[in-house]
Amino acid sequence: MGTVQCSRSLVGAGKVVDRAINVMPWKLRRQASILETVTQGTRRHDPADPTLPLDPDEDAAWRALARAVIVVPRVLDADLIEGAGLNLAEYIALVELSEAPGRAMRMNELATLTDLSRSGLSRLIERLVRQGLVSREPFADDGRGRVAQLTEAGLRRLEQAYPHALASVRRNVMKQLACLDLPAFAQAVGSLAPDDAYAPARRTARA
Repeated sequence: MGTVQCSRSLVGAGKVVDRAINVMPWKLRRQASILETVTQGTRRHDPADPTLPLDPDEDAAWRALARAVIVVPRVLDADLIEGAGLNLAEYIALVELSEAPGRAMRMNELATLTDLSRSGLSRLIERLVRQGLVSREPFADDGRGRVAQLTEAGLRRLEQAYPHALASVRRNVMKQLACLDLPAFAQAVGSLAPDDAYAPARRTARA
């Protein structure tokens, strides 16, 4: 994907996100207004009520977070493709493998950490295998499963890509957070994605 195409994708994605974010609060406010009318406004004064409409500051924070969650990864993806020839998912997979014991990880574990389906991860690993950046090896404990193993060439490629990723993070993220208390920010955002958040959601049976 070229730089121009990536830029167009980011612009298009931004417009779609803006429309979705603008529509969602309007519907929520209308639904909340109906609820308040039915209950004669009793919900409005109960701060513990989870259906209480967002105040202006909360609404602005939610919109900003929702947009950032979608747009920032797309920007980082475009910068990595242009600067290092790796997309963000490939880069994250190489990072996770580089930090794993023996630079190897079972496929299901890597799928969870990269937020990819098993089929999506298989296609990604196949691309990395063809480039010699990753190899597939038998799982040492039982020999039945397979692990993804970072190769020396993969480690070198990761080291080459790292400056581009770092520059993109500083330009697109850290620069915007310079005036904040970063430890407090990290703690607050981290609470949105605890370790057990990786557990797959389970559908409950309908009555």
